Amino acid sequence: MISTILLVGLVAAVFVGFNIGGSSTGIAWGPAVGAGLLRKTTAAALMTFFVFFGGWTVGRNVMDTLSGDIITMEGGIPLAAGVAVLFFIGFGILIANIFGVPVPTSMTTVGAIAGLGLATETLDFAVIGWIVSWWLVTPVIAFWIGAVIGRYLYPELNKRVEITSSEGPLLVLDRSKTVPKLSFGPNTTTGELAGTVVVLVIGCYMAFSAGASNVPNAVAPLVSSGALGDTNAIIIATIAIGVGGFTIARRTMESVGGELSEIPLLAALIVMTTAATITTALSWAGIPISLVMAMVMTIVGLGWGRATRPLTARDAVRGDTDADIAMGALKEEPRSDVTKIGEEEPNEVQDAGALFNPRAIAKYISMWIIGPSVSTGLAYAFFTALPIV
Repeated sequence: MISTILLVGLVAAVFVGFNIGGSSTGIAWGPAVGAGLLRKTTAAALMTFFVFFGGWTVGRNVMDTLSGDIITMEGGIPLAAGVAVLFFIGFGILIANIFGVPVPTSMTTVGAIAGLGLATETLDFAVIGWIVSWWLVTPVIAFWIGAVIGRYLYPELNKRVEITSSEGPLLVLDRSKTVPKLSFGPNTTTGELAGTVVVLVIGCYMAFSAGASNVPNAVAPLVSSGALGDTNAIIIATIAIGVGGFTIARRTMESVGGELSEIPLLAALIVMTTAATITTALSWAGIPISLVMAMVMTIVGLGWGRATRPLTARDAVRGDTDADIAMGALKEEPRSDVTKIGEEEPNEVQDAGALFNPRAIAKYISMWIIGPSVSTGLAYAFFTALPIV
């Protein structure tokens, strides 16, 4: 009986991991694949390796929080209850997929576990309050980091940094001599090689961050029950995420970011680095956090900061101005002299159009609220009606 329940739990865990791989791989590698810097299969392979690395190291702290800190149940979450929690997480992913937005998996996982804790009166309100407080603070931090970069640094970076992909191979292996020698491709420049390396490093960093935050989501309820050890759980979750990366992520790598913004590669790299750093830092502290949350709010902050350069800081924050706020600045950034803060921008910036779709932003934010709320409510109702614990 126990083995059958565990088998069902493993199927649920694989389903959760598979869907995590589908969405996270597109987020981490979509910009690089879209820029033609590497193939989808290469991106999926790098994703799998660094997800494992992130889950094996920093992810263990999140695993401890999800499996033992949120509820004070002696002996951890019973196996049958853990399997039910995984199904609620999977249901949350399904709802998000229906609405077409990246699922806040970490928040949905915490919600399902919290619902179990409420139903059994074992919820540690101090821990859940600490986690939720970071859910509220993280979007603010991400927004203002993006805003500062967009307002004071982005135009100068855009003027000096250009990441392109030329025709032909980046590197070639010269076999004409006794010892083969690696050299530049026929059209490769030093700047292109350096830019490509930066893109790959940041993509790997994003994959590491995704592993740190998401690997525990797929298996923590089973680890809590003691039916699955940490090491085996991380391996199973990584395989499931990797399969998702090699299959359903192929489409998300093509379309990621299209609904939010058509920002160029430089802006995407800034967003990815900021979001990955925030997520990794919080995961190291054991806080389950959504990588998508940090990304979306960094995009909004970066665009707002860049768009408000024609205004003084006081007017921008207060909104006391009749000047145009050019929300398309990141899409049509001119490669000319950078204007000073408070000066009028060139027409290319002013006429660029909308940087992001407000309806898409609202949909993302609503899912951050709806996802954990639904999983908490369903778990609470289920474990109250069927006290299997």
